[in-house]
Amino acid sequence: MAIARYPGLVIDCPDPPALARFYGSLLGWDVSGDEGWSEIREGATQCISFQRVDPYTAPQWPGQDVPQQMHLDVMVQDLDAAEPEVLALGATKAEHQPGETFRVFLDPAGHPFCICVA
Repeated sequence: MAIARYPGLVIDCPDPPALARFYGSLLGWDVSGDEGWSEIREGATQCISFQRVDPYTAPQWPGQDVPQQMHLDVMVQDLDAAEPEVLALGATKAEHQPGETFRVFLDPAGHPFCICVA
């Protein structure tokens, strides 16, 4: 028996609406919220929220002086096809790429995330 129906992920950032629009576009999810709290949703059970933190310090990946705290893996069919689309949304490709079956990017707030072959 489960205690909860579904998990929610909350990501600290300096600009919740901007980061929600980024991930909403990346995943094709609905975006809502305001300057202090925004979220993206897919149906009733999948939600990622973004909360304003002042002052915000972006993670420094792959170093651990300011640890990444979390990262998302986004499943795609083709890394080469997905990469330019991710970059067009505002992501930055990380200099350090530790694998061949995934690629590491930084979202507009500096959080690392990966696109992975599904």
